[in-house]
Amino acid sequence: MSKTQFEHLFSPLQVGPMLVPNRICETTNSINSSLIPGEIDDNFVAHHAAKARGGTGWIGSETWLLNLPFPSEAPDEVGLGVGFASHYAAYQNPPFLEGIKRFYDEVHDAGSVAITQLTHLSAMWSPSAVPIIGAQDHVPHAMGEEEIEFCINSYADAATAAKDAGADGIQMHCAHETMGYCFLSPVTNRRTDQWGGGPQERIRFVVKVLERIRERIGDSLALGVRVTGKEFRRGGADHLQMREMIHHIGETGLLDFVDIDVGHCWGAPSYVPSSYYDEAEFREVGKAARTDLDPKIAVLFSGRVNDVGVAETLLKDGYCDLVGMVRAGIADPEFANKAREGRLMEIRRCVACTRCIDEASEPITLPYKPRCSINPMVGNELRWKELFRPADEPKRVVVVGGGIAGCEAARVAAMRGHQVTLLEQGKRVGGQLLIAKKPPGRDSFEDQIYFEENELARLKVDVQLDTRADIDVIKALSPDAVVISTGSVPRVPNDIPGIDLPHVVQGWDVLAGKAATGDRVAIISMEDYYETPCVAEFLAANGKHVEVFHKSTHLGSEIARYSVSMVLSRMEQAGVIVHPNLLLNEVHADGFELRSSFGEKTYHEKGFDNLVLVCGSLPQHDLYDQLKAEGSISQLYIAGSAWLPRFLAEATEQGANIGLVI
Repeated sequence: MSKTQFEHLFSPLQVGPMLVPNRICETTNSINSSLIPGEIDDNFVAHHAAKARGGTGWIGSETWLLNLPFPSEAPDEVGLGVGFASHYAAYQNPPFLEGIKRFYDEVHDAGSVAITQLTHLSAMWSPSAVPIIGAQDHVPHAMGEEEIEFCINSYADAATAAKDAGADGIQMHCAHETMGYCFLSPVTNRRTDQWGGGPQERIRFVVKVLERIRERIGDSLALGVRVTGKEFRRGGADHLQMREMIHHIGETGLLDFVDIDVGHCWGAPSYVPSSYYDEAEFREVGKAARTDLDPKIAVLFSGRVNDVGVAETLLKDGYCDLVGMVRAGIADPEFANKAREGRLMEIRRCVACTRCIDEASEPITLPYKPRCSINPMVGNELRWKELFRPADEPKRVVVVGGGIAGCEAARVAAMRGHQVTLLEQGKRVGGQLLIAKKPPGRDSFEDQIYFEENELARLKVDVQLDTRADIDVIKALSPDAVVISTGSVPRVPNDIPGIDLPHVVQGWDVLAGKAATGDRVAIISMEDYYETPCVAEFLAANGKHVEVFHKSTHLGSEIARYSVSMVLSRMEQAGVIVHPNLLLNEVHADGFELRSSFGEKTYHEKGFDNLVLVCGSLPQHDLYDQLKAEGSISQLYIAGSAWLPRFLAEATEQGANIGLVI
């Protein structure tokens, strides 16, 4: 394959005084890679610098949250979805600046450029006393003139610190519920003084900040803004209004680049588009900006661009000059180098599950560390650097089960030089991914199956399909180490009378095509993640009338901020009816009884052809237990759902960790 296949993607671009070596950008994303809050530690450097070494030309890393003019007696505040508000910002802390300088040096050593994004992110400060985040009712403090002046200076002070540390460019964040966004949006800026008005007036705060930054940095650094091309929010700026504002900001002559996306953080769509969106679905906002702005101003488009072919097309067809590919680089920091070298089959493509960015905004683990559903190195970069090396003594390794945990154990073990055999009872590896890819908008999950298949073949793993393993089959292979990754099966709540009636079927079987349903379907939901909405939408897309009887206050309560609105929107569009706070009590041939999740009241339902159970799953570890009891395998491991059914990232990481230590 020709190395010039992506001639636009790998051509350099002059952006103001900054020469970007190629058009691939890690736009700023606060994945919280540092384990030391407020500082740049080795984890931060390892995570983001890996993308630079992997060929990404523009490294935005993580945003700088700026200080705010709190009254002296007021405490610093941190709130979920509210943002961070402090008298004192990280850029004012010498250890932070020492760390960021070291990081910028690493980026430059890799041949990439480093961009610093400056952000006031807080729902407590705004031009007007109007709630900023749609899903919450926090009413912010309306800023006075002295407070506005303080904030303008804080951008300039931070830009000076970034310049001194070695940044190549400065970006003012004016999207996604930031202070810059709040001044631009007609929803949150209802002022009648010099800071408010129509589109041309609402840009005043942004322009003043850019002017103040230019006074400090001169022409030595590139200067740009991140904006939204369309809010997708009631009363918000539509595309034409945003075009007008971006055009007027561009006319000031202050800009070298504009980074543009769409949506807001609680929206449908959000500015982190999930698998429910086509790649670069909102690319037209990039082309509009490219049309409206002086050619000297580079346009960077962001919005689910995970594929190098799509990125090349965007550039070739004039939608933008630079392409944001954050999650592509999280899933595979080496994807740019692989594409340049023609190794496309080796690229681990992002499946757009959004867990990486979702979880960074709503940490569910303490202490928090970043996670990627398909890349086990994310958040573990230093551990892999320490442990990953060829095996001291190559062993014969048998992996039972070809789900994600088994595939990752086999892949990593083979990379280290072990002789690996993988036994899979089905006709294809993939495990639960083979089911997960079935619902509308989730076909991207098959990309990970392709990756595993390609890697197992490249690494010469002996994959034996249609093979049901038992102790004798395993022993016949004379293994030194065995990994049991036999997965899980759907849970049946057997304490419920009538649960075994023939019209009661499993959601997994519906998705897999093993169970058919009638026209009216009731889903009994006892989980709070994606499984229920996926089953519901799959059935609705096949013409069924679907009602969900759900145990919790709302469907998908464990789906985080960037995705839950879209999931619920799709339920509404599909006509799925959701009944919250209900548990199944009893099933009859002609109906079923429910009870309140929080009380004793009961309800009776009739008229459904089938009940579909979505009740979680049970681990299948019998084979592991047998081998352990027998004691003939000295290195015996259990991985993924066979140990504990969880999410994709946990299975990926555990399987890879086993491959790392065998």
